[in-house]
Amino acid sequence: MTTASSSEVPTAEPAAYKGEIKYRRVLLKISGEALMGDQGYGIQPDVISRVAKEIKQALALGVHIAIVVGGGNIFRGLQNSSKLGMDRASADYVGMLATVMNALVLQGVLKSQSVDTRVMSAIDINRVAEPYIRLRAVRHLERGRVVIFGGGTGNPFFSTDTTAALRAAEIGADAILMAKNGVDGVYDKDPKKFPDAKKFETLSYDDVLIQNLQVMDQTAVSLCKDTKLPIVVFDFNQEGSILKLLKGETLGTHISSH
Repeated sequence: MTTASSSEVPTAEPAAYKGEIKYRRVLLKISGEALMGDQGYGIQPDVISRVAKEIKQALALGVHIAIVVGGGNIFRGLQNSSKLGMDRASADYVGMLATVMNALVLQGVLKSQSVDTRVMSAIDINRVAEPYIRLRAVRHLERGRVVIFGGGTGNPFFSTDTTAALRAAEIGADAILMAKNGVDGVYDKDPKKFPDAKKFETLSYDDVLIQNLQVMDQTAVSLCKDTKLPIVVFDFNQEGSILKLLKGETLGTHISSH
């Protein structure tokens, strides 16, 4: 297990961007499906390499970056429990392990690009990841490291969306950046099926909850509402989108209390 000892030499802070930065600490939520690219399963190397490159560029702005990655490209607990005859709790634990696998792959790609990265898991898996400890996660961020949260919340019946909302609140993030695969925001209906779908530029938490818009699960939205944590939904496939959002450009759909 890799740990941060008191005698460890602090990682040098990345060179600060001279312009205005809208968000100084963000939680980036990446779905497992987004990592598949145009494959039906697993991780597409070109996709995860591009993600790592954008994260490195964002880190160079002086921004603190934490990540929650899903596991749907490997195993989905809710869907597979019924298909395989498993009980929901057991299937969810398998899904949590899938998120750890994705986190370790992303860590490896980031490290290959000289980005200091830590994986912290809510499930004890000390051979490959640090246990999740809030203050240690904050310390890593303050030292200029990227922190990837794996293992969900550590409990079944909670999605990685809820994990993202919980961890973002715990580390004091300024916003959650929700990366979507090929969808550039929130619509009133599926834009891939309905050409007349209307895109929302801004929404309130209540709009999302009352209209049951499929942004993230309602538990996660409710937590963001309680903690007044903004959510930005954007297209993961638009190159440079993370940098543009951090620099204050208007992209995607912004969800807040208004």
